[in-house]
Amino acid sequence: MRRPAVPARTRSLVLACAALLAVPAWAAPSQEELLQLLTKLSQRLDQLEKRNSELEKQLQSQQARAAAPVAPSPALEQRVQQLEQAQVKIDKGLESESISENEPELTSRLKAVEYQSLNTLKAARVIESLDGVTAGISLTTVAQHPNGTAVNSPAGTENGQLNYRADAFVTLPLPKVGDTESRIFAQFRMGQGSGLNGMTSYSKPNASAFRVLSAQPDDSVAVLGQAWYQASIPLPFGGFQPHSREKLEINFGKMDPFVFFDQNAAANDETRQFLNTVFVHNALLDAGGDIGVDANGFSPGFRVSYLNNRSKSEAWRLSLGVFGAGRGANYQQFFSAPLVLAQAETQLRWDGNPGNYRLYYWQNGQAAGYDSVTRTRSGWGLSLDQRVGDATTLFGRYSQHIVGGGARFSSALTLGGELAGYGWGRAGDSVGLALGWLKTSSDFARDAITTTDYGFAAGNGEQVVELYYRFRINKQFELSPDFQYIGQPGAAPGASPIALIGLRAQLTF
Repeated sequence: MRRPAVPARTRSLVLACAALLAVPAWAAPSQEELLQLLTKLSQRLDQLEKRNSELEKQLQSQQARAAAPVAPSPALEQRVQQLEQAQVKIDKGLESESISENEPELTSRLKAVEYQSLNTLKAARVIESLDGVTAGISLTTVAQHPNGTAVNSPAGTENGQLNYRADAFVTLPLPKVGDTESRIFAQFRMGQGSGLNGMTSYSKPNASAFRVLSAQPDDSVAVLGQAWYQASIPLPFGGFQPHSREKLEINFGKMDPFVFFDQNAAANDETRQFLNTVFVHNALLDAGGDIGVDANGFSPGFRVSYLNNRSKSEAWRLSLGVFGAGRGANYQQFFSAPLVLAQAETQLRWDGNPGNYRLYYWQNGQAAGYDSVTRTRSGWGLSLDQRVGDATTLFGRYSQHIVGGGARFSSALTLGGELAGYGWGRAGDSVGLALGWLKTSSDFARDAITTTDYGFAAGNGEQVVELYYRFRINKQFELSPDFQYIGQPGAAPGASPIALIGLRAQLTF
């Protein structure tokens, strides 16, 4: 049988009474004291039960509020709808790449920032792709007037001549393959006017003249002059490039052979230094025609070169080139009889000043002669340049035929120098002076008497003098008054010397 539950309050009072009865008799309180204690305990229990009832009511009220749904206010609901609509517009605007004035401002600004970032990235990629690229443009204009003409020179050469030449070039580096560096070089050339080069003198007074012969004189046609590839391979193979002091260079394509052979620090550039062809390059190769290039001055071929730079102050190089000559220069009989050039060069120092010394040999299997017969010609040459002090550079060239049938002159000697304008307060200016002697070949001396085009006994040779002053206006613009003297032009006995005055304007960018 289950006992009835005893209220908590009654249990508390019973326990309190039991505790009092358990107290020893000698310590038991009086009846009055017991009643007071029971009264206090009853009051305390009433307070605790009342507080417990209040807490239960608060808990029930909170639970009821939490379970009941909260109705949103109209203002909050409207704001949520506006935000949702704005988000839809933004999402729709971002789906299109174009920027519209009707789309949210945030969308327009995001697109503008994105486009700006893309443009910046594209510009950075363009700059990165152009790293190492070099390009340039030059314009050369020359005016010349002679006070006489060579024997049998074409009509019109007694008058002054004006010509111009424009060159544009670009060098593009290619990605490295291992330690091998490579690049592509391209040059475009155009011009009008043949200058005074129609005279029958051995030398040609204007090396800057350029005109495409297949075009009319009124036309100015651009041609691709050079387009070649170069690979620079550090040696030994598989070595560490920064420690390499030897290099193998390989070139192939359409070239100007004088870029790689017969260079000279003081007499190599007709746009800034001497104008006469006998001072710009080896006289037998250039003015004599042994170089065998096409009508525009270029030729297809390849070149291999070994550079030893173990002694930085006295580096040396060996080079071998094979180029199309005659009909091979215009991509016809290239392999049958090419031009072969071999050169050894070194750099030496004289009293601390650098100098370059070059010795070379050439053979042209399709050299054209004065008698219009094509034959093989060969020869050797020297090209020297040496700085003397801070302002002066001296130069010299000598060339001699080994096999020279059909050549108008068989040997040539040119000497000269360039002096910078430090001494008179014009450091950017220079003055140049050169002397040349072209010796008549035995074949031409024999045949000139009976040849209809000449009909005279050729003399020992032709003498050439040139003097120029290069006046720098600024870094891009230079003016150069020029004077040339040609003694016994064409080795014709009794021929009056020719004096030419000229003015060259050079723009370079």
